[in-house]
Amino acid sequence: MYKTLYSISKMDCPSEEAMIRMKFDGDPGIRKIEFDLTARQAVFYHTVTADEITAKLTPLNLDAVIKESIPWKDEITPDEDIQRGILIKVLIINFSLFVAEALYGFLSGSMGLLADSLDMLADAFVYGLSLYAIGHAASAKKKVAGISGYIQLSLACIGAFEVIRRFIAPSEAPEYVMMITVSLFALAGNWASLVLLKKAKSHEAHIKASMIFTSNDIIINMGVIAAAVIVYWSGSQIPDLVIGGVVFGIVLRGAFRIISLSK
Repeated sequence: MYKTLYSISKMDCPSEEAMIRMKFDGDPGIRKIEFDLTARQAVFYHTVTADEITAKLTPLNLDAVIKESIPWKDEITPDEDIQRGILIKVLIINFSLFVAEALYGFLSGSMGLLADSLDMLADAFVYGLSLYAIGHAASAKKKVAGISGYIQLSLACIGAFEVIRRFIAPSEAPEYVMMITVSLFALAGNWASLVLLKKAKSHEAHIKASMIFTSNDIIINMGVIAAAVIVYWSGSQIPDLVIGGVVFGIVLRGAFRIISLSK
């Protein structure tokens, strides 16, 4: 068996991690994969050649490069119970934040909040998909991935069209106080996820960074808050539409990746 460290420069959120896990799901030559999203690295424990792993990673377009590959003799014992418990908790957090942001996005008239809620839903899909994958065959996992990908794609398209419509037919500026307040709650939720993942880190390497607090989530939350402040200063809805459009674009990209992986 070998231990191979990959630098994956475009892996910065749970969606990319889930894509890699799905790609290698059911592969008997892969004993275990450990992720460190903050460092954008993945460690493969495998009996197949590193070239075979690279050949599977390349189509994902995540810029995966081998940093080190060494023989490995230690026993590999993943703990599915720990993985399942962490995934359930983080799934609940993300889905709850989706519901809250979607509700207050409608109430405040903020496309930024609505887009951020969809990003939370996309993350919840990823967590749910990974949870469902435990103990299921690769074919079942790919089927669920395809369904979730098309749902994300449909919702993101609807949101993008709404952003365009509001650019063409301007309306009142959104309620900036509600935007800031709800976004702060979203940050708190992401922080809670980070705390859970840190606890898991000390117990099981397989979960070490499987669902980590990502830079994309922070940027999106801070972007909505910044847009709300600019809305307050300018009285314009444009900053809210801009951040909403950017986030819908991120979700669209993730949806296309999941759909392509399910085929």
